[in-house]
Amino acid sequence: MWSKITVNMRDLAAKKEPLEEEYRELGGRALIAQYMIKNVPPQCDPLGRENQLIVCTTLFAGTKLTTAHRLSIGGKSPLTGGIKESNSGGYAATLLAEQGIKLIVVKDLPEKDGLWYLYIDARGNATLKDATAYRGVNNYEFSEKMREQYGDNIATISIGSAGERLYQCASIQITDFTSGHPSRAAARGGLGALMGSKKLKAIVIEKPEVKYQVEYFDKNRFDEACTKLNKLIAEGAQNDPFHNIGTIATIEVTGATGILPVDNFSGRLFPQYTEVGANKFMTNLQSRNGRNKCACQPGCVVKCSNIYNDKDCNYLTSALEYETVAIMGPNCHIADLDAIAAMDRICDDLGVDTIEVGNTIAVCMEAGKIPWGDAEAALGLLKEMAEGTDFGKLLGQGCEAVGKHLGCKRIPVVKHQSLPGYDPRNTKGTGITYATSPMGADHTAGLTMGRAFDDTGRAAQAYASNKLQVAMAFADSMMCIFAFAHAVNGLPYLAEMMAALYGGEASASRLAALGIKTLLTEREFNRLAGMTTADDRLPEFFYKERSAATGSQFDTNDVELDTIFEF
Repeated sequence: MWSKITVNMRDLAAKKEPLEEEYRELGGRALIAQYMIKNVPPQCDPLGRENQLIVCTTLFAGTKLTTAHRLSIGGKSPLTGGIKESNSGGYAATLLAEQGIKLIVVKDLPEKDGLWYLYIDARGNATLKDATAYRGVNNYEFSEKMREQYGDNIATISIGSAGERLYQCASIQITDFTSGHPSRAAARGGLGALMGSKKLKAIVIEKPEVKYQVEYFDKNRFDEACTKLNKLIAEGAQNDPFHNIGTIATIEVTGATGILPVDNFSGRLFPQYTEVGANKFMTNLQSRNGRNKCACQPGCVVKCSNIYNDKDCNYLTSALEYETVAIMGPNCHIADLDAIAAMDRICDDLGVDTIEVGNTIAVCMEAGKIPWGDAEAALGLLKEMAEGTDFGKLLGQGCEAVGKHLGCKRIPVVKHQSLPGYDPRNTKGTGITYATSPMGADHTAGLTMGRAFDDTGRAAQAYASNKLQVAMAFADSMMCIFAFAHAVNGLPYLAEMMAALYGGEASASRLAALGIKTLLTEREFNRLAGMTTADDRLPEFFYKERSAATGSQFDTNDVELDTIFEF
């Protein structure tokens, strides 16, 4: 039976017990939604006693399904004020599954000042340890100190000084399987601030002495279906640009079509996009002894991650991804891949969301705080965040707070969370997802990509967004969405695996129902938290300002947005 660890920060105690039966067939985003609607008061203070930090594995954790070891982290978002699930790769979920741990919940606040980390040893014992010596220590140094103390067979889930300072753009960083660096981020929604409010510096997990054995309803049946699905995904990945290059390959698609955000979502084209695209990236990797085709977690066949070195062939950052490059690059009029990589490294170390921070920098440029395209000035803003200057603290509160402070008219946020790297005027189904997702504007909630849906009418756009949001809700409950993209033709295998693992019916409708229930539960949490249909809208300038690149504007009407989840 799977285990659950409850950490009570008021008592400074960690208790390990069997996982409740009601959560047995859940994982990832679905588990967080169902746990929160029952256990977290929707109107609670995100940084107060009643909010909880939730860490969990997927519903296929512990099995041989490729990418089944995503880590989901959730709670009421300090940034959006609504429900939040942010998931990441890395090594932590694998070790939790090998420990037989499905769920960790962190409750309440300490009675005294201090800082602690949760340590799960090789025998599965969970204890809180004093972390005051690591106060203000950022993620790279912290993870290295943990390896010095406990050896290399560990994974860390940690916050940097941004989380300790309760920055609303604070991320939670997870160590990567290939590099061991804290470069995988549960970044969105400010969950690092939630972790910081609990005075929890980190969760440190050792590889267990005895690996937990998953209980199957029919193991042979599961293994047969899983082998077929893994093969299908592996074959699809061989021709996937994410496998052969990395997610940065998306730049070549969005840069040529007007989808790539430029100059704070101005709608302009950025002719220099190739300077931060796939060819430049691959040239730099090859000439500097960098690597792509890296797996962030054991058993991944997509291997979209990378190790990016500087001009002197020294390690700079891991997992330089499309979203970071798009938002910190062209959206800030920066065409220097090394500068973007340097910003990425600082963000991972400090523990902040590169999407939120990149948009915040762009807003500073829009308002004239620093010049467009000035990478040194952008790095200077990150330095202010790291040093905790008055303006640095404001930067830590995110794009909307900074935009309003500077009097900026174009502030690209939904539910107080800034937009990822796709201009919704030129991929309108994605714009609908941004507007209506319970998570706020989010790059994993259901991207339609391209303009294929724009030319077939509004109904097709809403339809695509609806179907993809459902698909992503159940994908985020079971595996990496990049692997799931190659599993679409293997849905019968997934349904078979569900039945073989948990019993019951083997049907695709079972998977869809999981996605639909998750979305509706999340929306109900947000409604109870005080959100209304007015929160399901893009910023006004997307409706009024046409994209200079294409002439398009976002023209989906309110009725269509309000009815998208009337299944």
